[in-house]
Amino acid sequence: MAEAQRETATGLPPFWTEPLDATFAALKSSDQGLGADEARTRLESCGHNVDAVPRHTSLVRAVGRRFLEPLTLVLLFAAGISAATGDAASAAIIIVIIVVSVGLDAVQEGRAAKAAEALKQSVALSAEVLREGKFQTVPATDIVPGEVFRVRTGDVIPADALVIEASSFTVNEAAMTGEPYPVEKRRGIVASLSAADATNALFRGSVAQTGEATALAVATGRNTVFGAVASLLAEDASPSPFQRDLRALGFVVARAAGVLSAAVLTVNLLFGRPLIQSLMFAVALAVGLTPELLPMITTVTLSRGAVRMARRKVIVKRLASIHDLGAMTVLCTDKTGTLTSAEIVLAGSLDAKGQNDPRVAELAGVCAALAGDRGAMDAALSTAAPGAADGWTAEGRVGFSYERRRGSVLAKRGDERVLICKGAPEAILDVCDRRREGQATPVLDEAARSAITAELKQLAAQGLRAIAVASKTCTIAGDALQPGDESGLILEGFCTFADPPKATACDALKRLAAAGVRVKVLSGDDPLVVARVAGLVGLTSKEVLAGPELAKLSEDAFRARVQDVDLYGRLTPDQKVRVVRALQARGETVGFLGDGVNDAPGIRVADIGLSVDGATGVARAAADMILLAADLNVVADGVEEGRRTFANVLKYVRMGSSSNFGNMLSMAAASLFLPFLPLLATQILLNNLLYDLSEIGIPFDTIDTADLARPQRWNMRGIVRYAGVMGPLSSVFDGLTFLILLAGFHLAAPEFRTAWFLESIATQILVVFVIRTRSLPWQSPPDRRLLLSAFFALAIALAVPFTIAGRWFAFGQPGLVVLAAIGAVTAVYLASAEFLKRFAART
Repeated sequence: MAEAQRETATGLPPFWTEPLDATFAALKSSDQGLGADEARTRLESCGHNVDAVPRHTSLVRAVGRRFLEPLTLVLLFAAGISAATGDAASAAIIIVIIVVSVGLDAVQEGRAAKAAEALKQSVALSAEVLREGKFQTVPATDIVPGEVFRVRTGDVIPADALVIEASSFTVNEAAMTGEPYPVEKRRGIVASLSAADATNALFRGSVAQTGEATALAVATGRNTVFGAVASLLAEDASPSPFQRDLRALGFVVARAAGVLSAAVLTVNLLFGRPLIQSLMFAVALAVGLTPELLPMITTVTLSRGAVRMARRKVIVKRLASIHDLGAMTVLCTDKTGTLTSAEIVLAGSLDAKGQNDPRVAELAGVCAALAGDRGAMDAALSTAAPGAADGWTAEGRVGFSYERRRGSVLAKRGDERVLICKGAPEAILDVCDRRREGQATPVLDEAARSAITAELKQLAAQGLRAIAVASKTCTIAGDALQPGDESGLILEGFCTFADPPKATACDALKRLAAAGVRVKVLSGDDPLVVARVAGLVGLTSKEVLAGPELAKLSEDAFRARVQDVDLYGRLTPDQKVRVVRALQARGETVGFLGDGVNDAPGIRVADIGLSVDGATGVARAAADMILLAADLNVVADGVEEGRRTFANVLKYVRMGSSSNFGNMLSMAAASLFLPFLPLLATQILLNNLLYDLSEIGIPFDTIDTADLARPQRWNMRGIVRYAGVMGPLSSVFDGLTFLILLAGFHLAAPEFRTAWFLESIATQILVVFVIRTRSLPWQSPPDRRLLLSAFFALAIALAVPFTIAGRWFAFGQPGLVVLAAIGAVTAVYLASAEFLKRFAART
């Protein structure tokens, strides 16, 4: 039975394209349902009607995995060396940084489990099944394939099923398609391969809106459409772009530190220097090359970005997603609620020739008000013509029937008695023999019918839903009104409805395009509707790819097309995932914005998952960020903040990679030629600690406008290039300093180390103001907090050698002339760095 269930649920063709009798036979069932014993047997074989159970990662395992990240291992090594060399303060700071960073990341663990749990809450808790010849209530988890069940208004559909019988039955499938219009369900066979066209099928998790139906359960649990969604959410999330880049940086730093320290240790031993002194110097170089504050700078910068984004109506759930949003190159979004208002409005009131005629909407409003209709289109009529029914009373009604697809009311106002009928255009045309043209009512002949059919097709191509309105003077008593009296009517015209574009959508799309973010619309709606709405907001595409067409494409063929197609219609949840993954395979950083269960898989697998306040619980749980307003302008604001945050993180990386690398390279080289070590291990660690102190203002720094213009990601090649240019530049001036101190001033080891310590720390700290901006330093002033942290650290560095603390670090006291020479070298270095920084930053 499990095999039969799997083949029916996931095989080709889809189950709704198969005859009901054939499906009964395949499931070894009948319209009388299953016996209790058979149901128990199948439950043991097929399992409960539940989703895939997400894998839970223990807290210990989650934390342990983060401690094995390359950069974390390098930092742990640095802490160990600092402690071994007596620098307990540095060791403590590094350990605190690691613990805080790992702790914050561990809090984010378990998002997939929460998302899957939220999905479970969206499906039925109990169901009415036909067993032993009568309906009885059982837990929804006990339903099995072959079961016959009944659903009524307000019920949640418990399984994927084929309709056996239906009476005026409609369901809300917004959770699957994202569209607000109710969908009529009835028995039959559907040829379309798209679930959105399956009018004979019910899908687990959708909600019955009107009427009653009995259905044959075809698929349960993880074999249902929603079960497949839950399975995707239960999978382990792949690392985000930020996490991948951070890991890559960790490997680069680890390799550089390992190679440098090993080379220095080997050469010093070959020169016959003491083992312990050589070892401490080598590991101190490794520690000096390590960006100890990177986790703290990253966390503080991202946290500050989260606060700023909250002010812009974006709630950040995963801090790293701020960087990913700034790096986003493609935004995939649903149509409803983002490009459109998700509210059905009256778009037009047209006569039989397609000309504007407000009387048609007034008659439809009278019919809706007096008949007590409460559908979305009826609400739109009431909003458009709030007083349409004033003065009218209802003498009789013929309720709306989904078999007839129309409903009528006998309305009276004074001496006027009119039968008003509204419904599906084809159903209304069947009972009309005339049409209204001004005061005349000519015959509704074949030519007129053909013209009207063509007009309706044109309206559908514009993405408009239409109902027809007809009337006739009626003398029948209200209590004698019958469905058969809906005949000989005059076609008054049509009311058209639309989900209009948001007023802000067009400008928001322009902002995203200007920021280098390409928008793709992934919708469950009709491709014609998608194309029309996209055109109204300024999105153009050569074609709209429909879900059934996408299903026929191989992965290679689709990847070749995905870049050029921006509009998609009739997509299932798994097809939305397929679009996202195809874009990722082409190197794009993909964001996904959605609000329904149908969007949750796309939100989950995208690099940046976005949902909105008021979305389904599963969509919010799967998202990395939640927008407090369903507006693309909020996304554009978030992109700007993400890039602002990343720019400050990148500043630290560039500063550290250039200054640290340059200074450590200088010391490694100098140790080969000097008769003594250029700096003691404790002096190297002090230099590193003071430099890190100077950088703690970076998260608050201002940034250049150019940094907001394009998507940004860590470019390892670019970082290596930057360090490869700016690091050797620093080393050149270090070499010049060595020459001046030795050949010019003939300094002894303590004074030499002190002078070079001052030059090293001064150039490291002050070059921050050069390389923090692409412009001239005075054209882009730094934030006062960066100024404060930098000059505070510099003041300490300049003062230490001339205080009692200088003795602890074995510093000497160079004279004023030496200090002046150091100042001159520093000034020339800063000017050179300003000249070369644009070349270094070129990618």
